[in-house]
Amino acid sequence: MAQKAKKDRAKANATALTNLHYGALIVNAGFLLFYIIFRSRSLVAWLLMSTPAFFCQYMIERAGRPRFDAQTGALRSSGEDLAAAGLTEYMFDVVWVTWGVEVLVVLLGNKLWFLWAIVPAYGAYKGYGLLGSARQMAALGGLGGAGAGGAAAGAPDQPAPNRRQRRAA
Repeated sequence: MAQKAKKDRAKANATALTNLHYGALIVNAGFLLFYIIFRSRSLVAWLLMSTPAFFCQYMIERAGRPRFDAQTGALRSSGEDLAAAGLTEYMFDVVWVTWGVEVLVVLLGNKLWFLWAIVPAYGAYKGYGLLGSARQMAALGGLGGAGAGGAAAGAPDQPAPNRRQRRAA
């Protein structure tokens, strides 16, 4: 039972990475096969739009692949949790959106490459929200120092109201 959580994470990561690589192989090989047969889709656009997904797959592979000792076969590192929210989740989203756009381009035409613009637009939206949160925290003094309305302005320190008090207000 020693290191059961690490072994479980290593197994889950290995399965997720295998599925990721098989999915990439199927979608990209299908696109290239369609290109070789019909030559009606842009190979340059495919390469340009697939590069971020290839980079994300590489980073996911490096972070999540379990590592084993070469001599004993014992688990050295289970890798990062690939089910974690945040950047890992966003990298998976980039890969999946790219695959979806590739399939739609094969089925409906080259003009659907513009649909891939969802990825940077979503990133800009999340970044703007993060920037707004950071500004709000800085204004409230949540970053460790006294904010605009904190003790530096001469107001006495009052504890923040709890959830019940906020609802009542």
